[in-house]
Amino acid sequence: MQKIAKDVFHIPLMPRNSINCYIIEGVLVDSGIRTSYNKIQKSIKEVSIHSHALTHAHPDHQGCSDLICKKHWVPLLCHEKEVVRTETGLVTSEYPSNKSIIARFQQRYWAGSGHIVTKTLKNGDSVEGFKVIETPGHSSGHISFFRERDGVLILGDVATNMNLLTTISGLYLPPAIFTSDKEENINSLKELSKLNPRIICFGHGPVLKNNDNSFEKFVDKVSV
Repeated sequence: MQKIAKDVFHIPLMPRNSINCYIIEGVLVDSGIRTSYNKIQKSIKEVSIHSHALTHAHPDHQGCSDLICKKHWVPLLCHEKEVVRTETGLVTSEYPSNKSIIARFQQRYWAGSGHIVTKTLKNGDSVEGFKVIETPGHSSGHISFFRERDGVLILGDVATNMNLLTTISGLYLPPAIFTSDKEENINSLKELSKLNPRIICFGHGPVLKNNDNSFEKFVDKVSV
């Protein structure tokens, strides 16, 4: 676990930051895959949490949410369009090819059990010091979290900071096979770029210090 800003911690759950989660002002954002529990548990012993939020209910983001919430008695938060998948645990159902071998593998081995959502989040809500931003496209109820005072952005899978095949760092759109609406995702990405974030935290790939506006330059070039 690494502190990246005031009350913001990055927890790499797989080698080379291929799957990440974060603690933002006592809120655990995402939970990796089913086997990520021990790593998250170790971090929670160092930095306590009082609630758990999902950027979206995909198997590499809700994998041990049920365990986290049960073991630590914390509420679970997500967007209303993610509630059914979050509560049933059927988290690959919105994939464009939800019957593919990859989807079946992730559902069987990565996804965790469903868990009841305590509260839904919408555009403009506040989660501690972070503003909730609806960023649909990768999933219908995808949300991001932005703290204006220092420019910290938790953007989930609206973009990645690694090639998921080679694991080489770099800015990419999320894979189409996991993205429900590519055009809508790009529109969400363009809205996030208008915030001019200074520290960008991805579901996949290393944290980006956006000192040279590389994020905005990347977004300017993306197209459907």
